[in-house]
Amino acid sequence: MTNESLTLGETVVGEEPFGLFADWLREAEAAEINDPNAMALATVDTSGLPDVRMVLLKGFDARGFVFYTNFESAKGQELLATRKAALCFHWKTLRRQVRVRGPVEIVSEADADAYYVSRPRGSRLGAWASQQSRPLASRRVLIEAVDALDKRYGEGEIPRPPHWSGFRVLPQEIEFWKDGEFRLHDRILFKGGAETQGWERVRLYP
Repeated sequence: MTNESLTLGETVVGEEPFGLFADWLREAEAAEINDPNAMALATVDTSGLPDVRMVLLKGFDARGFVFYTNFESAKGQELLATRKAALCFHWKTLRRQVRVRGPVEIVSEADADAYYVSRPRGSRLGAWASQQSRPLASRRVLIEAVDALDKRYGEGEIPRPPHWSGFRVLPQEIEFWKDGEFRLHDRILFKGGAETQGWERVRLYP
């Protein structure tokens, strides 16, 4: 690990990436109009063709970055098959970007249950009603499925579907990017993580 004192713009960069990410996310929550926790999730299918979509970050710590989805969806199937992913956060107002790459793991049953219970009732019903990524004859079919489930469960508890849970991306690389004048951007890459018992910090050309 380098001992060089690193800065990103006017920010002093520490020896690990998660403190800086927490600071940037907190500033994004104050500056961005919509979904500061939105991130592009990239996967590959069985043919190796890349796939990408926006999802919402629902938690992070030194272990990694967590989001939830239907495991029978396209992204769920691709992640279960390859167990690898990449993420990209872009905060346009702040002119900042964070990229993450690494293997993925399934979150614990307890974590999935806790998050599922915290969701609005309509979202919990939707997790059952939506056969995500599969052909839908009409919007009406989906609404009718939600209505039927609403009547079935009434005011009672809505259990978590067995096909709905979360993934944690275990970062091997986290890159911080800050916009610079004349396209002379500032980039610092953290490489390593838990598997190497530490992080190496590298400044990159823009």
